[in-house]
Amino acid sequence: MSPAGNWTSLQAAIQAGADAIYFGVHGFNMRDNSNNFAVAELPRITRTCRQAGVRAYLALNTIIYEPELARMRRVLAAASAAAIDAVICWDMAVIEAATALGLPVFLSTQMSVSNSAALAGFHRAFGIRRFVLARECSLAQLRSLRRNLTAQLGAAAAANIQLEVFAHGAMCVSISGRCFMSEASTGKSANRGQCTQPCRRPYQINSSEGDVSFRMGESYLLSPQDLCTLPFIEQLLECGVNSLKIEGRGRAPEYVSSVTSAYRRAVDFYFANRRKPGFQAEFEPLKAGLMQQLEGVYHRGLSSGYYMGKPIDQWSGVPNSQAATKKMHVGEVVKFYRKAGAAEIRVCDSGFALGDELLIQGPTTGVLRVAVTSIQIEQQPVPDAKRGQSVAIALVSPARPGDRVYRVSRRAVVP
Repeated sequence: MSPAGNWTSLQAAIQAGADAIYFGVHGFNMRDNSNNFAVAELPRITRTCRQAGVRAYLALNTIIYEPELARMRRVLAAASAAAIDAVICWDMAVIEAATALGLPVFLSTQMSVSNSAALAGFHRAFGIRRFVLARECSLAQLRSLRRNLTAQLGAAAAANIQLEVFAHGAMCVSISGRCFMSEASTGKSANRGQCTQPCRRPYQINSSEGDVSFRMGESYLLSPQDLCTLPFIEQLLECGVNSLKIEGRGRAPEYVSSVTSAYRRAVDFYFANRRKPGFQAEFEPLKAGLMQQLEGVYHRGLSSGYYMGKPIDQWSGVPNSQAATKKMHVGEVVKFYRKAGAAEIRVCDSGFALGDELLIQGPTTGVLRVAVTSIQIEQQPVPDAKRGQSVAIALVSPARPGDRVYRVSRRAVVP
């Protein structure tokens, strides 16, 4: 299940092989700072996903206050009319309203369900069949939870329960992300999707007399490293989970594309080859290559989260991304010539040259990665494209006017 913070990311997730996408609408959104979608776009989202064989899940997982109840119900009514596949939520008002409309409910990780008894209770009371488990669960706890479901619910009912876990993305210093630091410092609530992420900043301690000052070490002690389960993905799959969730509705489309495609390849290889001789010997180098792909997009360092037990000293070493690559804005697509297999690009900022890698991104195009093999100006080959020029490049896959173009470059990573 991949994140979609806007149309470009939604298309990128579909192209990269997601089985499902999850998204939010303006208001009631745990990623309120993302572009998000309008309620009026729900039918188009459903239609786009259906055509691609992908399921669409609405994340309505914020706290709901009293004056918002009527608006929340209108959003759910629109989701029902648009035939959205499920609603991810945890506020009891949303659970009851969605259930009354016949919308399947996925219980959000915000509810911190972390044991079979709690899971069974929600299933009996509301008929909920999918649970996004607390991020603090270890692999051992996942295995025992799955085993104990049978005792709690009986074999038939337990077999129909789906367990969803986070597989990749940002981690919060607070339990299940229920943080009050942002609201206390800026008035913007993390539980309303408005987190300003004060935990990601460096801090300094000063004595009351002002004569002594300490900087908080080389690690950002409130900023955990990002979760990455790919190195032990087979162990996670063997715990009986049904859905792997990628965090990142606030991240760039190329992050969605790279992370989704990496986990898609790993999961497909696992299920196609796990019973074959020499499986592990082939799987390890594949995972090593995919890890290089993951390290090329935004991350704050990568860790196993809580899956191997309580993490110790897995704090970010820098305030922002440690990605091995960065993107530089080039310009935009002016026109795509389908018969010629070329696109005209207006270079507004950073130039590029033969051999460079470009990203072309747009709400219909999604994310295209292009190796520059030819550059032409007025049908004459040139070695590079400079700011202010309009050039043509070879491009097989279609792009659209207005698509944004970026140049990808590798950079030194702070160890």
